[in-house]
Amino acid sequence: MTNNHNNSHNHINSNIEQRMQQLLTELQLDDAPAGGSLAVYQAGKCIAQASVGMAQAGVEWGPNALSLNFSTGKGVIATLVHVLVSQQLLDYATPIASYWPEFAANGKAEVTLRALMSHQANLFAITSIETDSDTLLDWEVMLTKVAAMPMTKPDDFQGSAGRNVDEAAASGSYVSAYSALIYGWILGGLVEAVTDMSLAAALRYYLTEPLGIAESCYFGVPADKVNDVATLVKDFATSDSATVNLINPDSNQRSKRRKPVLKADSEQTLNTYANLPSYSCWQQLSAEYKLAPNSSKLNSTQINRLYFDHSQLNLKNYKAALIPTNQTPIDYYDTRALQAVLPAVNGVASAKALATIYAMLANGGEWHGQTLINPATFAQLSTPQVSGMDAVMPTNMDWRLGYHRLVQLCQDGPLCQENAQGFGHMGYNGSVAWCDPTRQLSFAFVHNFDVTMLNDIRQFALTEALLSMID
Repeated sequence: MTNNHNNSHNHINSNIEQRMQQLLTELQLDDAPAGGSLAVYQAGKCIAQASVGMAQAGVEWGPNALSLNFSTGKGVIATLVHVLVSQQLLDYATPIASYWPEFAANGKAEVTLRALMSHQANLFAITSIETDSDTLLDWEVMLTKVAAMPMTKPDDFQGSAGRNVDEAAASGSYVSAYSALIYGWILGGLVEAVTDMSLAAALRYYLTEPLGIAESCYFGVPADKVNDVATLVKDFATSDSATVNLINPDSNQRSKRRKPVLKADSEQTLNTYANLPSYSCWQQLSAEYKLAPNSSKLNSTQINRLYFDHSQLNLKNYKAALIPTNQTPIDYYDTRALQAVLPAVNGVASAKALATIYAMLANGGEWHGQTLINPATFAQLSTPQVSGMDAVMPTNMDWRLGYHRLVQLCQDGPLCQENAQGFGHMGYNGSVAWCDPTRQLSFAFVHNFDVTMLNDIRQFALTEALLSMID
C-alpha cells in the first residue's frame, strides 16, 4: 500500500469552522486550562478544525496533538480488522480459533469474529481473568489469559430483546454485552496471528501509513512520542520543569487520584448550555421523559441522561466489564501505561488522525484512489447486528461490527431518516469519532477534560451542532 497523505487545508468551510470553534471555546466551561481539539471531514477533505486550551503545561491544543482517547480507539482496531477482512486474511463468520487455536479453550471453539465485534460473544467480563496491574500491562501474558478465559453470560439482564443475525444467534447470547477491556486483547491477538506482525506494525502497514497518519495514531506509544501526549491538568505541575519542587521531592509525584471529581454545574455553565443550538431539543425531550422541572435550567446530568439511561445501568455487569479484580487501578496517563498495548482502552491519536480514519469509512472504504475496504466488506461492517438495551452500557448501542450507532437525538430531517448508516465509537472520557456515509461526513473530538462519558455532554453538543449545520 502506498502513502497518499492528503493535505486538505485548502478545503476549509469557514462558516462551519468558525461556528465549531465558537462552540468548542464555549464548552471549555469552567475547566480551563484543559481543552481539546476537533476535526471534521467531508468527501475526503478536512472542512473544519478547532482547538482550545492547553494539552500540557505550556503546550496549546492543536488538531495534531496526541491524546489518550480510551475506547474511542476500539473503532481504530475494528477498522484495521475490516482492512484484513477485505484482504481475505480474516472472515467474520469463521471461528476465531481457526486462526488462533489456543482460543478454543473453555468452550470458545465456535465463537466467530462477527459475534465478538458485535459484543454478542459473552466475552465481556474482565473479572473472569485473574490479573493485577502488572499483568494487564503485559501484552503476551494477557493474550495467553484471554485465549484461556471462559465465556460469561450477563447477569440477570431484563432489557429489550436483541435482534440477532446470522450465526451470532447460535452463540447463546440474546443481547449485547459491551466488552470494554477483553475485546482489545482478542482482536489484537487475532491481528497478530493472521499477519505475523506485531499489532503496532500491522496497524501501521495496513491502516495508518496508507492514510498518512502513521505518526499520530498508536496502540502503545513509542518512547520518543510519549512525552507529546496530552495530560490532565492535575498532572501539569509534574510535567513542567519550572514547577518542580526541589525542597520536597514527594510533592512532584503524579496525583494518585484516578477517577474524575464530580462537581456541580456553575451558573455560567448552565447559561452556556441554555445557549447551545440543541438546547431547545433537550428541553423538549427532557419534558417528554420527565427528567427535569419545566422551569429549571438543564444541567449536565439531566442532559447526559437523554443519551444514557442511567436507571438501566446494571452495576454488576458494568463492573464485570470494566473493573478488574484484585489490582490497583491503572493510571492510563502514566508513561508505562501509555507505552503498553491495551487496544480496547489506551488508543492514542490526534483528532485529525481519527477523523481521517472515519473519513475513509464515510467514503465506503475508499481513500484518494486506494481501496482499503472493499464494498462487500463495508456492507457487512456497517450493517447493524443487534438492537436493544446493552447489558453493560445503559443505552441501545445498535452495534455494527466494532462500532455503535451515531449517538444523536435532535436531527430529524430527511438525511436523518437514513441515520442508521452513521456509526463510530466513543471513549470513557467522552472523546468520540464517527462517520455518516449518507453525508460523506466524519468527526472526531479529543480532549483532556477530567470527565467521563456518563457525566459530560460535550461530545453530544458538538455532534448535534455539526449535524444541524451540515443539514
